[in-house]
Amino acid sequence: MSVIDRVRQFIRDHDLIRADTRVVGALSGGSDSVALASILRELHVQGELCLAGLAHFNHQLRPTADRDEHAAASIAAALEVPMLVDREDVAARARAEQRSIEDAAHAARYAFFERARQHFRADVVALGHTRDDQAETFLLRLIRGAGPRGLASMYPRHDRMVRPLLACRRDELRAWLARRRAEGDPAAAYVDDESNADVGIPRNRVRAELIPLLRDRFNPAIVDVLAGEAEMAREAWDWLHRLADDAASEIVRREDDVRAIDLERLNRLPPALRRAVMWRVMTELARGRTVGFGHVAAALRVAAPDGPRTVDAPGQRVERTGSQVVLTGRPPDAVGRWKPENLTNPEHLSNPANLFWYPLSIPGEVELPQANCVVSARAIGATDRDHETIEARAIAGNGPVAIVRSDLCRGSLAVRNRRPGDRFRPIGLHGHKKLQDFFVDRKVAWNERDAIPLVVDETDRIVWVAGYGIDEAFQVTDPAQHVLILRLTQG
Repeated sequence: MSVIDRVRQFIRDHDLIRADTRVVGALSGGSDSVALASILRELHVQGELCLAGLAHFNHQLRPTADRDEHAAASIAAALEVPMLVDREDVAARARAEQRSIEDAAHAARYAFFERARQHFRADVVALGHTRDDQAETFLLRLIRGAGPRGLASMYPRHDRMVRPLLACRRDELRAWLARRRAEGDPAAAYVDDESNADVGIPRNRVRAELIPLLRDRFNPAIVDVLAGEAEMAREAWDWLHRLADDAASEIVRREDDVRAIDLERLNRLPPALRRAVMWRVMTELARGRTVGFGHVAAALRVAAPDGPRTVDAPGQRVERTGSQVVLTGRPPDAVGRWKPENLTNPEHLSNPANLFWYPLSIPGEVELPQANCVVSARAIGATDRDHETIEARAIAGNGPVAIVRSDLCRGSLAVRNRRPGDRFRPIGLHGHKKLQDFFVDRKVAWNERDAIPLVVDETDRIVWVAGYGIDEAFQVTDPAQHVLILRLTQG
């Protein structure tokens, strides 16, 4: 089957595009997007869709960004398709919004795609993600920890975005372009993004190191296997999500920012469905924050007869009350709310309104008025180490700087203060210790403990007790490891 026939079949199988669908093609200038543009143009000529235009976004992150923009413009001209170009200083946006470059670039790019869709009065924007991209996404999410929802990876359709190339391999698209280029097609030339060689970026490391290892040592068809696993996970999650919706409508009572779940009926559900219902309800109250496996597991422990009565989760408190589990959302202005007297008046220390939790971008920083300090994070590779990375206090984290393994920090980071039941593994102890006991051993005054920042990962594991020590699991043990530098700066 030819490349175009495979794309045509995939579009039909998933009902992505019809003859009267107006489509905008995202064109970066790389091989996948160039192939996408040519395929869309041919399907347009054959009356199978309406190619309204092409869209190129210049992130201004690389010296060759303008070269890519010119290349995209040349391809659009060769195809005789109008193109919309926009650009933004994404690095400046990341700094202003205290988020990672990757997050800022993603947000800017997808906002532009929507502008382009409206500009061309189109129905959908077509993206050039391939079967290889799907396999990489599956592995990234597997490594970070994900259930069927995460392992479903990229959907053929998501809102106004469609991915017609998910049935195609990157190498076959490049071979197809090479044949067209040999035939003199000026729209078949593409550029290579040199940042793809930076293995400090997790996706690039998976692409350059992990997938070749799996292919050469375990399964030559690993890309197709992983892409197939993503499809099966997507089908499983869609089914489970529908069941969770039905179950939640029967056992959850909703009122403003409160969700009350019938305990008896929740605990009668099969474990997978019980977890899906809890995740769904918690996500409703999280106000855009990520609800991870650890958060759901902690909430389900509250639902158990012998579990804790309460636990805090992103944007909410979960509490067992009689025959119900009650989840109470916290308004945005309650996150980080604090009064100075809370550190000297013990009756305030257990008040949930005085807890704080802030997202921490990489790179980025968060100001903590609770402790009159700033906590920051940045990532560096093995070749970028400076003098602080070899200091013993930085390795142990028992000073103002901590060096931790970035590959083990699952998902996004956050900074919060202590919660009942917090535990971690201090270096050298070779076992878990209650944070309360750790503070007692370090002779930390009781009225100071609620103001000590804790850096946690997406699953709420403690990475660093700021100024006192890191969890042993995150200790840097190899000079070649990529690391995060966490810094505590007093105000």
